[in-house]
Amino acid sequence: MRQFLASVPRGFADLLARELIEFGALDVRERGNAVAFTGTLEVAYRACLSSWTASRIYVEVLRFEAYDDAEIYAALRAIDWTVHINPQFTLACEWSGKHPAISNTHFGTLRLKDAICDSLRDSTGIRPDIATQEPGVRVHAHAVGTKVTVSIDLAGEGLHRRGWRAATGEAPLRENVAGGILLRAMWPMQSASGAPFLDPMCGSGTFVIEAARMAAGFSANQGRNYFGFQRWQQHDVELWQQVYNLALTRSSVGLEAMRAQPPKIFGCDHDARAIRVARENASYAGVSELVRFEVSELGESRPFVDFPAGLLCTNPPWGIRLGDDSQARTVHAQLGEVLRTHFIGWRAAVLTGDASLGLELGLRASRVHTVYNGGIECRLLRIEVATETIRDLRPRQESRINTELTQSPGAVMFGNRITKNLKKLVAWTRRESVSCYRIYDADMPEYSFAIDQYTTTDKSSSASGLRWLVMQEYMAPADIPEESLRKRRGEALAGLILATGIAREQIQLRTRRRNKRGEQYTKRDQLGEYHVVIENELQFRVNFGDYLDTGLFLDHRSTRMRLRNAAHGKRFLNLFSYTGSATVYAAAGGASATTAVDLSATYLDWSRSNLALNGFDHPQHIRIQADVRNWLRESATIQQKFDLIFCDPPTFSNSKRMQGIFDVQRDHADLIEECMAVLAPEGLLLFSTNSQKFRLDDWLPTRYDVRDITKATIPIDFFRNTHIHQCFEVRIPTTGVTPVRATAGLTEI
Repeated sequence: MRQFLASVPRGFADLLARELIEFGALDVRERGNAVAFTGTLEVAYRACLSSWTASRIYVEVLRFEAYDDAEIYAALRAIDWTVHINPQFTLACEWSGKHPAISNTHFGTLRLKDAICDSLRDSTGIRPDIATQEPGVRVHAHAVGTKVTVSIDLAGEGLHRRGWRAATGEAPLRENVAGGILLRAMWPMQSASGAPFLDPMCGSGTFVIEAARMAAGFSANQGRNYFGFQRWQQHDVELWQQVYNLALTRSSVGLEAMRAQPPKIFGCDHDARAIRVARENASYAGVSELVRFEVSELGESRPFVDFPAGLLCTNPPWGIRLGDDSQARTVHAQLGEVLRTHFIGWRAAVLTGDASLGLELGLRASRVHTVYNGGIECRLLRIEVATETIRDLRPRQESRINTELTQSPGAVMFGNRITKNLKKLVAWTRRESVSCYRIYDADMPEYSFAIDQYTTTDKSSSASGLRWLVMQEYMAPADIPEESLRKRRGEALAGLILATGIAREQIQLRTRRRNKRGEQYTKRDQLGEYHVVIENELQFRVNFGDYLDTGLFLDHRSTRMRLRNAAHGKRFLNLFSYTGSATVYAAAGGASATTAVDLSATYLDWSRSNLALNGFDHPQHIRIQADVRNWLRESATIQQKFDLIFCDPPTFSNSKRMQGIFDVQRDHADLIEECMAVLAPEGLLLFSTNSQKFRLDDWLPTRYDVRDITKATIPIDFFRNTHIHQCFEVRIPTTGVTPVRATAGLTEI
């Protein structure tokens, strides 16, 4: 078994991971724009030949750590390159990443080349010539700090170069991006049922040709003449021939089946030259009999065959390509009109480079994906063209985000602030693999919102990789006119869409008072739509529509990590446990047992789901529906003890199912006393509150060891609101006499 890394355009890593698993890869791990895996050489050959999404496939040669240029050169030169490279063939080298001693990739590439050539000259007396185009072997080195990974590029050049493109039109779409979009749009499943395909603005035919090859059972790179492994010293010619012959057999069967029927895959374009190029490309790709290209205006597009549904997939021209934003908007508006008028019942996949252009379609996107074509960030809009998805294009209250509002100074200003905030956070989110975080918190007083971004990772759902925004509007003073609030709300929504490219349907807007955490238990709706997100490699269910909070308090991300680090071998108690995220962290940290107590059966069931998502649905993790304070008193009576307790009570609660009214400022000292009664002698209580006016009772530090850890538990993305919560560590003193708090009828001693 070998270690491999497959690179992929951003936005398609999950699809590549699924492909690799189908090819037989093991230990598959997504890493942003790459997927790491282990497997045999056969798996790598199948990936090079058959992956619709991969850019390159690397096989690892060596990992090492070096602190300066001399150590890097020595480690590279010490590799036995004769087992990989025949010096009679050409060589290409690439260096990427950042090393403290090599910040310039060109210099890194030269050092890599020198080390390899010097090593081969020493061992064989020959050094290879350098070639950047179709080299015999391409060697890649990537640095992350002082750690360097050296690999052989088995693709040799980008796998998007299928080998069938005779010429390109303006701004061609990369073939593996087209392949990824077709997979995302579920074209293989639709084509298997006989559904037709249309690209009404096909250009040089990329979507049409990839769709035809995919439907006919071609391998993605079948017919490509060059791969980087063909002159690699460890290339297994016989194994490769077996893999390739199997692919030929599969496509031969598929071709015969499709030839027996009239073409159902069509491409149209108003440019006669582009259609000529598309036909030539289809001939080189071996699918000219399966497709039909016609010169036609967008407005004339119609379903070509009598079939109840099909897929319309297109990459309409947009601002950067046209150099005219107004023309791009006209094209998108016309496309939307065509879909609404003639393609009811079809699915559409529309790739656009400008998020705001999606509004011109007048159709609700069921899914919006951020993808990259080369270095250009784009949005893929997936649309079910049904009557209920068609927007009323007339202005409708605040939900209508029209062109005037999108271009208003307020929207532009707000969008610029969001863009600035996202740039500040991007390095941190990538480094820490954070997918759910706060991007704005009333930075500008006139736009009083708290905005969190969530990226869903539902592995069994098409919602994987979908971004959501939860936009909480702080309650404005009564003297501000509703008309002004509505205008600012609309500007903020428009600015958000401009800055993030996230569709309006994935933005949840709520109005609430500032940080009243007790409102978390108020139900808003009953949509029952849950998604899965990942935090510190743990999975959690969230709900964006039914409750005032989503089910995962982002400001407690660092606090949960503290609990995880402290939980090994401990008996953990989670009070006011809500959806059990702290319990999941404790279980992941190796807690010997966990107990979650909450008054809500709904949240306890949610907690069970979160545990099950992470493989912790075991008997030692129990959930109890009870009034927390009553349960604590009963547990103290039977002398039940816990080593680690997390208590995060609501600010205020008057639930009918509990006795009396709970106010955290008034009642926290008694609550902490009740917690300490069930805490083991060397145990730890973490007490947290989101009450903005909270002040710890002066008596508590005289009885217990109390440490304010608030500052250490505020995550980076909450730097604007360092008072989002207060958090304290509380321990039983190991020595000395501890005073007793005075209560009714008692005297403090």
